[in-house]
Amino acid sequence: MILICVFKIFLLVFVVSIEIPFIFVPMKMLVLVPKVTGRVMYVFNLMLNQLLGLEYDLTIDAEQFKAFDGPKFHYGPQRLGDEPFVKSVDLLFERHIHEQSFRTTDFEGTTVPYAVYGQGNLMPFDVFAASFFLVARYEEYLSQVRDQYGRFRAESSWMFVNGMLQKPLVDIWTVALGKRLKECYPDLPFKKRRFEFVPTYDIDAAWAYKHKGPYRTLGGFFRDLFSGDRANLRERHQVMRGKRMDPFDSFEFQFALQREFKLKPIYFILCGDYDTYDKNVPIRKPAFQALIKRLGDYADVGIHPSFASYLDSNKLRKEIDSLSEVLHRPVTKSRQHFLRMNLPRSYQKLIELDISDDYTMGFASQAGFRAGIADTFLFYDLENDMVTNFRVHPFALMDGTMRDYLDLDVDASLRVAKQLVDEVKAVGGTFIYLTHNETLGGVKRWQGWPEMYCQLLKYITKAPELVEGPTVNNKVPEPVEGPNKP
Repeated sequence: MILICVFKIFLLVFVVSIEIPFIFVPMKMLVLVPKVTGRVMYVFNLMLNQLLGLEYDLTIDAEQFKAFDGPKFHYGPQRLGDEPFVKSVDLLFERHIHEQSFRTTDFEGTTVPYAVYGQGNLMPFDVFAASFFLVARYEEYLSQVRDQYGRFRAESSWMFVNGMLQKPLVDIWTVALGKRLKECYPDLPFKKRRFEFVPTYDIDAAWAYKHKGPYRTLGGFFRDLFSGDRANLRERHQVMRGKRMDPFDSFEFQFALQREFKLKPIYFILCGDYDTYDKNVPIRKPAFQALIKRLGDYADVGIHPSFASYLDSNKLRKEIDSLSEVLHRPVTKSRQHFLRMNLPRSYQKLIELDISDDYTMGFASQAGFRAGIADTFLFYDLENDMVTNFRVHPFALMDGTMRDYLDLDVDASLRVAKQLVDEVKAVGGTFIYLTHNETLGGVKRWQGWPEMYCQLLKYITKAPELVEGPTVNNKVPEPVEGPNKP
């Protein structure tokens, strides 16, 4: 009996002395919605989880919502009780695609669609519907207006028309929503967002003169001769004799920049057959294969689907397979040549060919955020009303936009680039820049552009790495009223 008592005492002391590790259970938010749809889940995952870092659950049970004693808010057409409320429009509860009619209002320096009215709204607009409208590229399914290359025109976009194209609206609105939720629930944990920079290079033509084959080379000489372009003729002759560097061969300069600024770029290689808009060196050329392999040693490499492969699955498959064969690894990244994209067809065909990430989302004629966001996001296929695993990486700026479409000089182009970097930096997003090896050659029309790129890189590396999540003061403000109804 004494031994049993001693053993029990020993066991009790042993158990008490064990340090039981603290298990952190993230604070979950509960959201009451009238109906759980694919659109609702998609945009809530993007804004609450991906951008704010919140864990949350959706419910359609009003009694469960009332009984829940944690952080919560109601998203719906009519307010219930005194809980935080975001008034909804119909967009996220529909399945079809149709013309959108909405009122706009001003909100914290931005113009916003889907304005709502009434007392007690956290936001004066349906922030979830507005964000879905932009990120899903809803308007691109409706408009039939295209440019000469069959692309949706930047000037037709709602953001351009309202002067908002150069602002990452979805990021800005999400931060504003987070601040209002934190005013209601000060202990809500928001993640710190990290500003990132991704340089990308489109290799439309690896060389201006070299490795083109006898017929193209001879044709180039005759073209310069008959056009009277003696400067180009002299340059071509010097390059072919090895007396001068090919003006498009800026790859050593790029490698030096990658080392100096610790860059992690992505290269997109045009592998299509020679055509009117596809003029790269044939991928069967040993020199081109050697270059591709070397680029693959320094960076990620993706396919640059040719102009001729637009919506042509057979040609696109051939190009992807050719690049994969040279690299000896699967190709999963893509950016369309000429930024020639049709929604949802282009993405659907890429998905069929096992491409998982696309970097085409941006405009050729205007700088800014085509999808209203400076972060990667999953493609929502509106035609089939479903989210996919296909990831979209929107770029904010292309060299040709400034030089060819906007006719900006180097100094003005640098100012535009810095302004966009500042916008992305303010929300802790990702700034993706599109340039070309030709541009960084710095010859003829691109004089001064390598220096501009160096200045931009220096400016970007000064950006802070982390952006704090939404913060507020200790006072809980009154709910925001909607705009005055006209």
